[in-house]
Parts: sequence; structure tokens; C-alpha cells
Amino acid sequence: MRYACMKNGDIWYVTFGPHKSDDSAPGVSRTTRTFKSEVDAKLFAMQILSKGFTASAGTLNPHQPKQVVGPAQIERWADPGLGG
Repeated sequence: MRYACMKNGDIWYVTFGPHKSDDSAPGVSRTTRTFKSEVDAKLFAMQILSKGFTASAGTLNPHQPKQVVGPAQIERWADPGLGG
């Protein structure tokens, strides 16, 4: 199965890892988690951001409409107080 890490029904992902300028975490790579709902993905993204990691998110193929949330927009997308 090509997408073995995806659970059945997951449509959102959050990819996260240390900031590129973070020298305290050598060898730590980016990781991706998948979620069934946008709300779950947003909650997880807020946890990751609060730990000082960088993150991006979006919908998994073939889910339509395709949505991509880059690192520059992730905090606004995830935080309901900022309009997310």
C-alpha cells in the first residue's frame, strides 16, 4: 500500500520539525501526522507551534478542494483567535 502511514479516512496532514536555524536538534528530521478533521489538525499544529517547531499543513490527495497551509500562514490558520 503506497500510503501505509495514512489511516483510513484521514484527509488532513501536519508536517513539522525543528527550525532550520535550530542547532540544538541535529539529525532531527521533519515528521508528518494525518488527521480525520481540520479541527484535529489545527489543535495538533497549535501544540507543535507552542513547542517551537515549524509546521505546514494541508489536505491529502485525492481530497478536494486541495488546501495547503505554508509555514508563514500556519499560526493564523490554526489559532481561532487570529481568524483561523
